[in-house]
Amino acid sequence: MGKTISEKIFSLASRRDVYAGDIVIANVDAAMMHDGTALLAIEAFKDMGGRSLWDPSRVVLVIDHVAPSASENFAKVHKVMREFAYRHGARLYDAGSGICHQLMVESGLVYPGALIAGTDSHTCTYGALGAFATGIGSTEMAAVLMSGKLWFRVPETIRIEVNGSLPAMVYPKDLILKIVGVIGADGANYKAVEYRGLAVKNMGVDGRLTLCNMAVEMGAKAGIVEPDEKTIEYLRGLGVGVTEGNIVKSDEDAKYVKEIEIEASTLEPMVACPHSVDNVKPVKEVEGIEVNQIFLGSCTNGRVEDLRVAAEILKGKRVKDGVRMIVVPASRSIYLQALKEGLIEIFIRAGCIVCNPGCGPCAGAHQGILAPSEICLSTSNRNFKGRMGSVEAEIYLASPATAAATALEGKIVDPRRLLKKD
Repeated sequence: MGKTISEKIFSLASRRDVYAGDIVIANVDAAMMHDGTALLAIEAFKDMGGRSLWDPSRVVLVIDHVAPSASENFAKVHKVMREFAYRHGARLYDAGSGICHQLMVESGLVYPGALIAGTDSHTCTYGALGAFATGIGSTEMAAVLMSGKLWFRVPETIRIEVNGSLPAMVYPKDLILKIVGVIGADGANYKAVEYRGLAVKNMGVDGRLTLCNMAVEMGAKAGIVEPDEKTIEYLRGLGVGVTEGNIVKSDEDAKYVKEIEIEASTLEPMVACPHSVDNVKPVKEVEGIEVNQIFLGSCTNGRVEDLRVAAEILKGKRVKDGVRMIVVPASRSIYLQALKEGLIEIFIRAGCIVCNPGCGPCAGAHQGILAPSEICLSTSNRNFKGRMGSVEAEIYLASPATAAATALEGKIVDPRRLLKKD
C-alpha cells in the first residue's frame, strides 16, 4: 500500500515502516521555542535532570511575542532564555529578529522530509517546504531537548485538491479561509492536511506558508505541500541544499481519510467574522462595517509578498482619518527587503504605523491592544474573544489586499472594487 508524505517522513524519522495510526518514537530534526512558552520548557528540562542539549545547533530560541519586553516579568523571561541559549550553545534570535516561524524557515533548519517540533501551534507553517512540522507542549519539548526524540501517533491525511487559478484580488489567505470554513474549526483534528492541485503548484512559497500556517485552525496536526522546483529554488536562495533523498512525495495509491476538491477560479475575497476562524463569509457580505484598526503582519501574512500587495493599494493614498493601520514585517530580512523596495516609505507616507519585526498585535500582549467595542481587521490567524486585547472587541480576518482597501475606506470593503475604479 502506498504512503502519504506524512507516513513517509515518520517512517524515515522512526527508521521503520509505519502507517497512519501507528505509535512511533521519532528522531526530531529541529526544535523551536519562543518567549511565550520557553520558560516552562526550560524549567521542565531542569526538573527532568537535563544537563546538555542533544544537539545545540538544532535548538532554536526566539524572542518574538513580546519584543522588546513590555514589563519586568517579560524581561525576566527573556533573560532566562538568553542565559539558557548562551550556556548550552543553542541558537538565539533576540528581540527585533522577527517571528519564530519565519525565522525557522530562514534558518536553514527546515527542508523537505524533516520532522520539526515547536512549542507553538503554528509550527505547522513549515510544511510549506515539504517538512512535517507540528506544535508540542513545553514538557514534551524538555524531552526533545534532552534526547532529540519524541513519541507521535502517525496522523491520517486529508487531501485538498485546489484546481484552476486564483482570480484577480483573490489570494492564498482567501483560499485558506475558504478551506477552514468548509472543513470547520475541528474538522481536521489530529490529521495532516495535504494541499495539492494546480493553484497550489502555481503559488509561490510565501503563499504556501500562509496555507500551512492556518492548518491548525481546523485542528490539523500539520499542513504540507509536496516539495517541487519552487521549494528547491527557495531553499537554494537561503543557502540550503536539497538532496534527492529529502524530496518526499505521496504515492499515487496513498490512502487518505478524506479528499476535498476546490475550484480556485470561483473563489472571491473572504473574511472570517467574530469570534471564530471558521465563521467565514465572502467579504461582500460584510462590506460597510466600520473599523478602528487594521493589522498587516503576523506569521500568516507578514512576508514581503504580502507587504507588496498592500503597498500597491496604498501607494499615493492615505489611511482613512480615525483608523490606525499597524504594519509589522515578519522578520528583519523581510523588513530590509521592504526598505529596499520602497514599501516601508509607502506605508509611512500613507499614515501607517510600522513596528519592529515580531508578532506584534497578533499576540495581544503589548502592541495594538484593542479597547472595548473596537473593531480590527487583521491578516493574522485567530479572532477569538480577547485575542488582541479586550474581550469586548471584534476581530475580522482577511487578506492583505482586503486589509489595505479597508484601511483606505475606514470600513470593510471588497478589494475587487479597486479594479472597477481603475
